[in-house]
Amino acid sequence: MANIKQQIKRNKTNEKRRLTNASFKSSVKSAIKAVELSVESNDKEKALENLSFAHKKLDKGLAKGIYHKNFVARNKSQLSKLVNSL
Repeated sequence: MANIKQQIKRNKTNEKRRLTNASFKSSVKSAIKAVELSVESNDKEKALENLSFAHKKLDKGLAKGIYHKNFVARNKSQLSKLVNSL
């Protein structure tokens, strides 16, 4: 346990950020799964709607510095390819 005041403060902010990032990552995973499920059920309109939302979430994660640019690009590409297969 830290006994320096500034480090105690850093630990608190790091924990808050960790929880926020974990929550955000979970919502991105849910958005990706929604696209996959709508493709599975052959619902093109719903798939496009979910794809748009997933792209938005991934871009936001990139802007916040949660994800690496290649991770975002790869996921967007894979999802687009999946939806275009319908």
